[in-house]
Amino acid sequence: MTLGKLEREVMEEVWRRGELSVADVQQAFDERVAYTTLMTTLDRLFRKDLLARHKSGRAFIYSPRVSRKEFEQGVAEDVIDGLLDRDAEGVEPLLACIVETVSERDRELLDKLYRLVQEKRRELQRQERD
Repeated sequence: MTLGKLEREVMEEVWRRGELSVADVQQAFDERVAYTTLMTTLDRLFRKDLLARHKSGRAFIYSPRVSRKEFEQGVAEDVIDGLLDRDAEGVEPLLACIVETVSERDRELLDKLYRLVQEKRRELQRQERD
């Protein structure tokens, strides 16, 4: 799931504060964004199932339905699913690129990637036996 710039900024504020109203978000943004724009943005995030809300008087109070980590993992899964949704020949260059990029940045991370692959192989082998 992709978010626009304002949606990301609003989600960051919700994760930081935990619970807030449209007015709280507007105040956090130093009133540089119109109240109605923020109201629409929060409603969109609610409809995307990223926020929960409940009534408090005449206003809605919003809170995160997912953690930042859960959201980032979902985005990563969407991106990887999209990239791997190709024929077998198209996947190998992608995987080689990932390994090359990881190894250039951090050899320890490459070792971690190797361990994760080995663990997944063992898990799949156990599932096949069961």
